[in-house]
Parts: sequence; C-alpha cells; structure tokens
Amino acid sequence: MPALPGLRPYLVVLTLLGVASAVAVLLQAEGLATLLTGGGVSLFLVVAIASRVVLAFSHSVLSGRFAAAVRGGLRRRLLDSRADRAGVVATQVTRGVDATDSYLTGYLPSLVVSVVVPIAVVVRLFTTDVTSAVVVLATLPLIPVFAILVGKHTAARTARQWGLLLRLGGHFLDVVRGLGTLKVFGRASAQARSVQAMADAHADATMKTLRVAFLSSLVLELVATLSVALVAVPIGFRLLSGGLDARTALLILVLAPEAYLPLRAAGAKFHAAAEGLTALREALAVPVVPSLSGARCRRRGAPSLVLERVSVSYDGVPALSDVDLSVPAGSRVALVGPSGSGKSTLLAVLLGFVTPSSGRVLVDGVDLRTLSPADWLADVAWVPQRPTLFRGSLESNIALGVSADVPAAARAAALDSVAGGLPSGYGTPVGELGEVLSAGQRQRVGLARALARTSAGLVLLDEPTARLDSRTEAAVLSATRRMLPGRTAVLVAHRPAMVSLAERVVSLRDGRVCAEVAA
Repeated sequence: MPALPGLRPYLVVLTLLGVASAVAVLLQAEGLATLLTGGGVSLFLVVAIASRVVLAFSHSVLSGRFAAAVRGGLRRRLLDSRADRAGVVATQVTRGVDATDSYLTGYLPSLVVSVVVPIAVVVRLFTTDVTSAVVVLATLPLIPVFAILVGKHTAARTARQWGLLLRLGGHFLDVVRGLGTLKVFGRASAQARSVQAMADAHADATMKTLRVAFLSSLVLELVATLSVALVAVPIGFRLLSGGLDARTALLILVLAPEAYLPLRAAGAKFHAAAEGLTALREALAVPVVPSLSGARCRRRGAPSLVLERVSVSYDGVPALSDVDLSVPAGSRVALVGPSGSGKSTLLAVLLGFVTPSSGRVLVDGVDLRTLSPADWLADVAWVPQRPTLFRGSLESNIALGVSADVPAAARAAALDSVAGGLPSGYGTPVGELGEVLSAGQRQRVGLARALARTSAGLVLLDEPTARLDSRTEAAVLSATRRMLPGRTAVLVAHRPAMVSLAERVVSLRDGRVCAEVAA
C-alpha cells in the first residue's frame, strides 16, 4: 500500500469504527432473531439499527475529509514535480487525483470492515453452533482467494488502461499547443490520426477492464451465495428434525450472510478503485523537486559561485558529471556546448531547482542548500529558454509582483513597440500561453523581467536571444551589456554575440567541463 500522510491515524479510526460496526451487527442479529420468533422489538435491535446508521455516516464524513486532504496533497506534489510533460501532469492532476476517491473512500473502509466484522461473526457463531461456524470458517477464505486471483488480472489491465490514458492526455495537449505549427507544415491530419488511434486503444482497454470487473463480481457473488447455502441447508434439516431451536437457527441465518457481506463489498469496490489505486501509485512515484531546508539569508549583491564535483542524473541518465567550476563575484562566464551537454541543468542547479546527486554548490562560501530559497531567488535575475507567462496583463507579467519600472525594462528588451501595438498597451491580457504574442515577443517578456530586477546580484541567461531577429538581438544585447557590470553572470550561449558579453568561456560536453578559455 502506498505511503500517504495521515494514513496510519486514518486506519486506526477506521478500525475503531469497524469494531463498533461488528458490535452493531451482532446486536442487530440478536434483535432480529428475537423479533422473528415472537419476542417483540428489543432494545438491542433499535440500538443496533441506530448505531449502524450513525457509523455509516461517520465513515462517510471521515473518509471524505481524508480523501479531500490526500487529493490536495497529491495535486501539490504533481504540480511541484519534475515532470516536463504538461499533458501528463494535467491528466494526473485532474482525472488521476479524482479517481483516487473511490479507493480512499470506498475500498479502504470496506477492507477494514471486511477484516473486523467476519472475525466477530465467526466468534459469535462458535458460541452458538460449532458446525455452522466451521462451515463459515472454511468457506470465508474462498472469497478473498478468488478476489486476489481476479484482482491481479484486473490490476494489470487497469495499469495498461491508465498508461494509455496518460499517453493520450499528454499527446493531445502537445498537439493542441503545437496545432499552428502542425498546420503550417501540413502535419495536422497525421497527428489527428495518431490521437484517434490512441483514443481507440484507450477505449478498447477500458472495455476489457470493465469486462473483467463485471465477471469478477459475478464470481464473488456466486461464491458467497453458495457458501451461505452450505450453512442454510443443513440448518433447515436440523430445524425440521428438532436438533436446533428456531431462535438459534434464525440467529445463524442472519449472521452467516453478514460474515460474507464485507468481503463481497471489498472485492467489488476493489475493482471500482483499481484505476484510483494505479493513479495513486503513479502520483506517489513522481519525482518531486526537493525543497531547500535551509533558512539562512545572505547579504545582497554579486555572489561568488563555486561548483565542487557536482553531478546530476535524471532517471539514472547523467546530465552533469563531476563538474568543477568557479565564478568569482562580479565576473561573467559563458557556457557553450552542443544541445544536451548540461548547460541548462547547470543553471537549474544554481537556481536551486535541481539538487545535485553528489557534490555541492557554494555561494560566498556557504552551501546553497542551507540558504533560504525565497531569499536566494529574490537576488537572481533569470531568463529561461521558454519564459512562462501567467494569466494577467503584460505589465504584471513583466513585473512579477516586484516594484519595477516596467516601461524602462520593456524599452531595454525592445518590447515597447510591441506594447504600443496592443489594444490596451501594457494593460493588455496575455493569458497563460501568450496568445497575443509571438515566440520572440514572449522571449522578450522574459528578458524584460530580468532587466526589471535592477537589484539582482546574480544574472542567469539561458540563450535569451535564440528567437530574436538580428536587429532586436543587437538592441537586447546592448541593454544586457549595460545591466551586467557589478553583477555575477552565467550565460548559456550559442551565438557569438552572446559569448562577447562574457569574460570567460566554459565548454561543456556530455555533462563535463572539457575546456575553459578567456573570451
């Protein structure tokens, strides 16, 4: 079972409620046996029925609150994950997290009850009629055995169904985002056929999973019915022969189905919760960016950076291997190398977004992991390869919550002419995907953000002019050159113009430093 925060207290409370349910079942059986043999309505029966209603409501409230807390935690975990497929994360955050509800609110409570109630019923039957108790005890294991055998088959099919759904969701979102580009190159129809094939495969896997679930329910019901019959038929013969009084016979006949009922319910709810269990395991297996635990604050200003044998791996594949690099305070270093050589990963390490699997990063002689993340990032101006835009105005996207001279930063990033052509200028909504902006204009928004952070001591630029024309690039480089003096800068560069901003050039290849020369 996956480890979940708060799972142990939840199971303890469920066990207590299960014990109370077992007591209520026994009291109800005693009351019904008395009522059906002419003894009238007993206090036991009234208390038992009222107790079962209250316990069912308590189960519902408790499991609902726990499931809501788990869903919130899973969504935060997924949104903080290292996954780079937005479509996959979107599917997990929505469909996947919601699917866990049937497991947390249905299967887990039923599983606890299926352990406690049958034990209480069998114990009571042994004190009433040993023969019937032995029959129940012998047939009870048949239900979980068949449930496990069918459940293994169902789990495999459900895992395949969920995997196909993740692929479908991730691929569909990627296609929608790149639809304009696909239309330009005439690949939209081919991708539409690909999405249709994935949808058909998912539908086929879903129908196969449902077929197994329905057949398994039939098997469990048949086994439980035959087991009850093995108890009921001998009871009838013994009652007719006078070997058993009516109240005892009725008590056994009422208790016997109660022994099998929780197991049948747990088996049925397992199949309903199979998708949720698979989604839960997938969500808990997602690697999360570890948060820095330190709370130390550093003085503001240009920091000195030292990387000591820093290594980073993604799913066992090395991205950086034993990197040693020193960046004195106020110096400017350009990182060059082919795509995939580890340049962007090195910037992610400096930002604190990726924790090295070995080695460390020293900031002014202090381990980066001991610094307060908020304090460290507040002193960093960063331009990624693809700046993320947020729902709001162009101005709010440039300022990002800090007090800044937005028009000046926009002019420095050659964005003022773009803002002048928008309907509401800097107040124009741009949306999360930057619908009103081109790729180059979105890149200039990222540059304007960095230029607006005039007090930042560290500047990290990841190919900031990759999507700009030569004229705009010259204007941006001029503004960047004016921004860099007095700051520490690490620049990822492919174009010679960016390299010219640096004092030193470090060449990376296959995650290793292979050369270092003066610019």
